[in-house]
Amino acid sequence: MAQVRLIRNIGLDDDATGVQTSTIHEPTVATSHEDVFITGNWFAGRSTDDGAAWTLINPYDALPPAAGGFCCDQIVLYEPGRDIWVWILQYAAAGGSNVFRVAYAPGADPTAWAWHDFGPRDLDPTWTDLWFDYPDAAFSSNHLYVTFNGFNAAGSWQRAFAFKVPLDTLQAGTALTYQWWSTTKNGSLRLTQGAAGSMFFASHNGGRTLRVYGWPDGSNTVGSFDVQVSQWTRDPYSAPGPGGVEWLTRTDSRITGSWVSGTRAGFLWTAGPRSGRPLPYVKGAVVDWTTQALVEEPDIWSQESAYAQPAACPNAQGIVGVSLFLGGGPRHPTHVVGFRDGGEWRLAVTGTSTHGPLAGKWGDYLSCRRHHPESSEWVASGYTLQGGSDRRNVEPRYVHFGIGP
Repeated sequence: MAQVRLIRNIGLDDDATGVQTSTIHEPTVATSHEDVFITGNWFAGRSTDDGAAWTLINPYDALPPAAGGFCCDQIVLYEPGRDIWVWILQYAAAGGSNVFRVAYAPGADPTAWAWHDFGPRDLDPTWTDLWFDYPDAAFSSNHLYVTFNGFNAAGSWQRAFAFKVPLDTLQAGTALTYQWWSTTKNGSLRLTQGAAGSMFFASHNGGRTLRVYGWPDGSNTVGSFDVQVSQWTRDPYSAPGPGGVEWLTRTDSRITGSWVSGTRAGFLWTAGPRSGRPLPYVKGAVVDWTTQALVEEPDIWSQESAYAQPAACPNAQGIVGVSLFLGGGPRHPTHVVGFRDGGEWRLAVTGTSTHGPLAGKWGDYLSCRRHHPESSEWVASGYTLQGGSDRRNVEPRYVHFGIGP
């Protein structure tokens, strides 16, 4: 029986993070050979020796300011086909709107950033009261795709956006061209890692309905279809750990894990308890995008602790890797990685918190990517609390894992 093999499992110290951490951490990570780039709220770091030593990269001043200044959310990716790094940063609103920045650098020099800023007013000059939040990003064979929610100044959701940027222009460092699409019907769109000729993304569409979108690389048109999944609930999101300390107060049902392999696209999110699932768990749905039918529902669950906030990515062989949290009952929040083998999830703990978070705040998303150049393996981001509940007790994790005997 195959097991999870932890190749590198490294906790970052305060020098690496500048204590610019939080239990609302939202870490992402990408690798190219010995180069590792990691982000979180509100720091970034780079290692040139596979995680042995780290250099703090301060997102507040590493690049010139924009809008109201750097805010919070970040995503980092590496695209091996064209040997480019991509760093996405979200900036604070100024005058009613903000921007997100797509920075890009050649693989040989991850510090040589060029960038392009995207603002709501660039898309429609009348959108003076609209700002971007909650990013996601993924590559297809030829494009970078980025999604964002759009909110007004009162904090009310207005619409969701998807952007498509040609990878060749990022590699060449020339003026960016891009396409964009928007919907007022579905939010928090999650892009599929592992995409090839088309990008797929999904959102809940009310009740048991999942709306799956498809955007082919060679088309300006976004299509969609709906599938019905089995019954699940959105609450209560509660799983107190030792001492009754809660960690799921911010958790919701947004899709946070998404992948595509062959003709199948999969989606993962956190669901509330139901019959046979006594605690919050990870709900899975896999669809065949050619037949537009539900294929299977690979849940991740436990009788004694909750699973939550999953990320997912297929390796080069199409095996799905995951990064997620486990907590409640006998456990404070615990980071877990693993993969799906023969219909079963094989999971391994990378780190366990010594304490629970203040006010139960934990989240909101993680990352799981293919390792480069070992594309049969994965890299994942995670974090735990070590020695207390203060922000300086947040220990981000860089995890490189694969399939072992």
